[in-house]
Amino acid sequence: MNHPIIPIAVVQAASKERKRQAPKGRRVEPSALADVQRLLGSESRQADLLIEHLHKIQDHFGHLSAAHLAALAQEMRLAQTEVYEVATFYHHFDVVKEGEAAPAPLTVRVCDGLSCEMAGARDLLDRLPALLGREVRVIAAPCIGRCEQAPAAVVGQNPVPNATAEAVVATVAARAVQHAPEGFFDFSSYRAAGGYALLAQCVSGDRDVESVLKTMEDSGLRGLGGAGFPAGRKWRIVRAEAGPRLMAVNIDEGEPGTFKDRVYLERDPHRFLEGMLIAAWAVGIEKIYIYLRDEYHGCRAMLETELDKLRLAPPMAGMPQIELRRGAGAYICGEESAMIESIEGKRGMPRLRPPYVAQVGLFGRPTLEHNFETLFWVREILEKGGAWFTSHGRNGRKGLRSFSVSGRVKSPGVKLAPAGITIQELIDEHCGGMQDGHTFYAYLPGGASGGILPATMNSIPLDFDTLQPYGCFIGSAAVIVLSDQDTATNAARNMMRFFHHESCGQCTPCRVGTAKAAHLMEKPKWDLALLADLSLVMRDASICGLGQAAPNPMDCVVKYFPHELA
Repeated sequence: MNHPIIPIAVVQAASKERKRQAPKGRRVEPSALADVQRLLGSESRQADLLIEHLHKIQDHFGHLSAAHLAALAQEMRLAQTEVYEVATFYHHFDVVKEGEAAPAPLTVRVCDGLSCEMAGARDLLDRLPALLGREVRVIAAPCIGRCEQAPAAVVGQNPVPNATAEAVVATVAARAVQHAPEGFFDFSSYRAAGGYALLAQCVSGDRDVESVLKTMEDSGLRGLGGAGFPAGRKWRIVRAEAGPRLMAVNIDEGEPGTFKDRVYLERDPHRFLEGMLIAAWAVGIEKIYIYLRDEYHGCRAMLETELDKLRLAPPMAGMPQIELRRGAGAYICGEESAMIESIEGKRGMPRLRPPYVAQVGLFGRPTLEHNFETLFWVREILEKGGAWFTSHGRNGRKGLRSFSVSGRVKSPGVKLAPAGITIQELIDEHCGGMQDGHTFYAYLPGGASGGILPATMNSIPLDFDTLQPYGCFIGSAAVIVLSDQDTATNAARNMMRFFHHESCGQCTPCRVGTAKAAHLMEKPKWDLALLADLSLVMRDASICGLGQAAPNPMDCVVKYFPHELA
């Protein structure tokens, strides 16, 4: 029997029609699509807004259903797998698969970071489920940036400082909506006090770019997010790249023990914004992206309001467009290239380098990446001169440092102190000494990844480059103080659990190494040979600083606290 020959064009057309009628993946439900369209309104559907739109759905419904994810994918013209992999990457998105029950209407997050653990977070986690009932979900959360208020919890989007079970129950009952911080220096107050005058001098030509760059270089100001790259040099490097140039500001301080950026932002947001705009002017930036961690809900509300005021009365002609982007709970996004991936609407996975973000950053453009506090200092340095900044310091070091101090001290908080101050001087002069009944035993000079040192090593200057000979580093200057009622071993266990939880999973040495190390460290007797092998592999082969620095607390315990392992 002869079969008719069908032209290939007809076959291809029929295949395309079948694809239109039955697309791959989950079919989009009309009601879910209507929900998504209503929530997004007239906002752009561009791909880099994926995380922002996921937040809108999560905030409205309390979770992300499979139906809404499929609808969002269609609305944004993205593959369903792309939307799903981003939604499941971030801790603050609750993805509910088909057939699964949605989470409770309200979530209480209790920080289980080291400072909060020492202050009684475990007791809160044990007691709250019975007190709050099934309508409230109680979960442990990594550091929420309120270590000076330990133990800290978050009810929905409302922080509960120095949390007790009674305070959390009362906050749940009140169902309060978090407002912006009170008493901060707002736009009108800042301008009335001379704010943005320095920016005006720059734009008008009273100050030229070269003089500004030289003052920044003379000050010796280094990046205060942890890496410590000289700020003035970074401005020159990015300025030398071909435009258009972009800027990314990191306010995703997820390092356990760190909260300085939040404190400064809550007090004086426009000092940071003026420094940011001066940097943008000096480097020739066309657009700025501010990446703010999701835990800082009140700061976000405040910053949105103040940015609106800034746009209505711009302090400079041709002010760069400023976008505020919202994190979604991922420590890894504190790494500059992972943050850039997240701003682009992707999973926050670090990039291989080179190229560096100064050359190929956001959307493939040269990008000036800065931590919040680095920009916070720009105005004062330019007003008072580089020599003013370098006039501070102790023990041969120069500059000022903002130490986030928490743990067993009487007065925790952000302590502005000379670079090179020792831990003993910091405790005695700025923190009111140790808590009553506690004796200084050990300290973490640089948060989770900065290592652990015994109290006997209390005379080391705290600054960039001074701690590396001891297997530690200062990072963002997050200092956690331990007493004789704590152990370095338990502190290291807490840190490794954190790194295991926060590993992005991209590279095997970090993904498997943190899991294996956390498991081995929970045992009463550590397998020191195996842990040493893990440390070596993680340091040598991990893609980014998370895996490379994760062994620091563990290695410090072996080196400086062998009596705890005996």
